[in-house]
Amino acid sequence: MKKIVTLTFLAFCIVSTVVAQQRTVAECTVTFAISADAATADKETVESLKAGSKTVYIKANQSRVDLTSPSFSQSVFYDKNAATAVILRDIGNNKYMSKLDNAEWKALNSKFEGATVTNSTETKTILGYECKKAVLQLKDGNSFNIYYATNIIPSVKEFEYQFKDIPGFVLEYEALEMGGKKIKYTATKINLSPVPVSKFEIPTSGYRMLN
Repeated sequence: MKKIVTLTFLAFCIVSTVVAQQRTVAECTVTFAISADAATADKETVESLKAGSKTVYIKANQSRVDLTSPSFSQSVFYDKNAATAVILRDIGNNKYMSKLDNAEWKALNSKFEGATVTNSTETKTILGYECKKAVLQLKDGNSFNIYYATNIIPSVKEFEYQFKDIPGFVLEYEALEMGGKKIKYTATKINLSPVPVSKFEIPTSGYRMLN
């Protein structure tokens, strides 16, 4: 009986240590650089991606992801409590808005359902955080490399739906562009200062509603 109690206590201590080492980040702004493999992408695509950027804002149970390029910009607002999303797209002089409930948000990201994650022993340091490599395998056969910081975790992991089950903060990952080529997002800056509430205000006019 004494041995069982001792083992239980040790197990509790191990779990407590792991939890204590991982910190939930509920306020942050993360900037990502976008790049493509020059060997597989044309020069115009490479230059266009370099001119673009991605910024993630997290505040408590809300997230906002801004994606910009020379000809296109998009903002995705996600409310974790309501499980709803709003997407704003600016294409030239045209502005569009889509409001998605939980079912519609899941349908939009259905290709990520059932994805499997395989961890690797490989690691790299990004912005001072040790990141573990993992391979995300989708049901359609596509696979992507990701690197996630193991000692921090965002309070809203659904800012990228495919990362909702990753036990850390993803600071580098691959994705497919419309042409079917892989592009890479790498975090270049993390600001842990409070994010202004105004960043999550949805415009009430100026956008054409799509649904």
